[in-house]
Amino acid sequence: MGSKALQFFSFTLLLFFMFQAAFSHFEHKNPSPFEFLQHLQGFHKGDRVKDLHKLKKYLQNFGYLSYKNNTHVSDDDFDELLESAIRTYQLNYNLKATGRLDANTISKMMRPRCAVADIFNGTSRMRYGQKWHRRSGSKLVHTVSHYSFFPQEPRWPASKYNLTYAFLPGARVDAINPVSKAFQTWSENTHFRFSMTEDYVNADIKVSFESGDHGDGSPFDGPNGTLAHAFAPTDGRFHYDADESWSVTPDPSAYHLETLALHEIGHLLGLDHSSIEAAIMYPTFTLGESKGLHEDDIQGIKALYNV
Repeated sequence: MGSKALQFFSFTLLLFFMFQAAFSHFEHKNPSPFEFLQHLQGFHKGDRVKDLHKLKKYLQNFGYLSYKNNTHVSDDDFDELLESAIRTYQLNYNLKATGRLDANTISKMMRPRCAVADIFNGTSRMRYGQKWHRRSGSKLVHTVSHYSFFPQEPRWPASKYNLTYAFLPGARVDAINPVSKAFQTWSENTHFRFSMTEDYVNADIKVSFESGDHGDGSPFDGPNGTLAHAFAPTDGRFHYDADESWSVTPDPSAYHLETLALHEIGHLLGLDHSSIEAAIMYPTFTLGESKGLHEDDIQGIKALYNV
């Protein structure tokens, strides 16, 4: 009896370790390119720590950091300029602006995100509110929006409100419907009208799936880092990272094609990022997350085009 119990226990223990190993393999199969941030938690100005140069590169990529002396980009010194960049990041993401790498800041930085920068030419408008009001019944409701635009506020010409879009060869077939639905959603909330064409050479907007360095100056970084990007008007390029796991319907193990399309189409129309987490133009996303347009997004596009 004791022998059988011992055998059962040994078998159960073996299964436990097998499942643990399998789960560990699955969990680390596609590590995030932002994983290096984990061991930087708790550091602050004056510290010197391994991999801090990777954080500097991260903040440089998203517009927060610019050194006159490029040697500082590759060192691991937590200097005053880095502290200032972290404080600006914290303000943009509604975190306590300490300039320290606290747990909330590291957690936010590690989230997969759009590859478009938050700041251009040292100017950030994510955290600066635009005041507007609307009538709700008999009441006048005052709101502060946090949408932002690209520098010089590029937009499509007033005469160009019928835009065509096409999928480049090699694009996922299952992306056609989610992307089309995203264009339809923007159409319902703007003066724009979108139509799909097979003429990808002459289309106003070109949708494609790309990997790594794909020649546009904004290389993708593999799974669970930067997910997609698009260019300001009237460039028209919209790229998904082909190395990500994508899904047509919300799936906890993949990124939602339609949600990311809504975000990137916002860029194509001239919106930059918003500091309102519920807005589609908020820069970060999680696996399985599904979002629609927020009032902040709609007010932003109306303000940009004066409609």
